[in-house]
Amino acid sequence: MTGADLPLWAAWLVSVLAVTGAAFSLTGAIGLVRLKTFYERVHAPTLGATLGMALILCGSMLLLSMLEGRLVLRDALIGLFLTVTTPVTLLLLARAAAHRDRHEGNPDAPPKP
Repeated sequence: MTGADLPLWAAWLVSVLAVTGAAFSLTGAIGLVRLKTFYERVHAPTLGATLGMALILCGSMLLLSMLEGRLVLRDALIGLFLTVTTPVTLLLLARAAAHRDRHEGNPDAPPKP
């Protein structure tokens, strides 16, 4: 099966989803570089990468479903694992940084809950 079997509307939709997802991921990467403090920086890539990943995987599932002629959901597992692990990683990094900053007496450390 080739890409020539893909209807034009599906090709456009897959392209739009992939490019939009890549743009969100790029926005998160730019936020990582542009924001000043660690606590600001940690949010941008997490949010951008999660939304970008979701859009790219939706495009991938649509493309594979159209080409194989059946519903293909195996890419949803990638999305599930990334959606679960990304926020957990954010939480652990932020807590470790806050603990370190409080221990070192950094005046910019977030208050203890």
